[in-house]
Amino acid sequence: MVLKKLLCLLGMATLPILTQAQSLNPLATSSESASLGAVSSRQMLNPTSATQSLPRVLTPALPKASYAKYPWKMDIVTTVFWVGEGTSANNMTPNDKSSWDTDWQRSFGGFDDPDSAKRGPDYRPLTFVPKLNPFYVALPYNDVVNSTTTKDEAKTAIPWFKQVFKGHGKSVCRDHWIAVRLGDRICYAQWSDCGPFVTDDVKYVFGDARPVNSKNNGAGLDISPAVRDYLGFKTSANCDWRFVDVHEVPDGPWKVYGENNHFAKTQTKESAQKDLVASRLEELRRQRDQWFRNSGAQAAR
Repeated sequence: MVLKKLLCLLGMATLPILTQAQSLNPLATSSESASLGAVSSRQMLNPTSATQSLPRVLTPALPKASYAKYPWKMDIVTTVFWVGEGTSANNMTPNDKSSWDTDWQRSFGGFDDPDSAKRGPDYRPLTFVPKLNPFYVALPYNDVVNSTTTKDEAKTAIPWFKQVFKGHGKSVCRDHWIAVRLGDRICYAQWSDCGPFVTDDVKYVFGDARPVNSKNNGAGLDISPAVRDYLGFKTSANCDWRFVDVHEVPDGPWKVYGENNHFAKTQTKESAQKDLVASRLEELRRQRDQWFRNSGAQAAR
């Protein structure tokens, strides 16, 4: 008897809740209301069941802040090289040509003088406007053997191989963009040569291994004078680097010069198109003015 009275009281207590639920959901049936009342009664008799019946909400894990399509290669011994550099104890191969250009210095437009006093505020040589991007690097891998042969491993080792491959002997690495980081400065440059010292270190360039080269303290990255000056690089500094896609490259001095530069080429085409449009408009104005002059002369007769 006592239990029946208690259940009646509990049912009356849940009536306002049922009424509110029905007002929020006018399509709720009487059976649904009765079911809700029974559930409410059970929850009040057994408070722990209310907690157990609630759905579990999982908070999604945030992506790692360090995530990138191409991971950073950390703490890499870095050296400076330049177009036209001669041989020395630390450079056994002259840089008047590259792994991909037998006349690199001529293609570049001249000697890329590393003397900071002979370089402009836009990080280029003062004596000429470079024909190629002055922001360039060398990495110790070459995907081609010669002008007709591509290495077998290249198609599986290089992430962008399928997207850009045009034929055997044509490098898919040449001119690809990379980011170079020193402290809180990041510079962007194009891959223009192979080295330092080795050209087959695929596990380091495209994998997780450290550089196999042991010369120059195990150097694994060469940077141009423009990259050096932008980063504020000093001798014996280590840098981080990673590959980037074209759409990841932000605005900066690395977008200005070079026939091999994706952005400079676009700017040149746009400039040429603007010049063409301006020339055409000028011709139309000249024809219009000539027509008015002829019309006026005829009217005067």
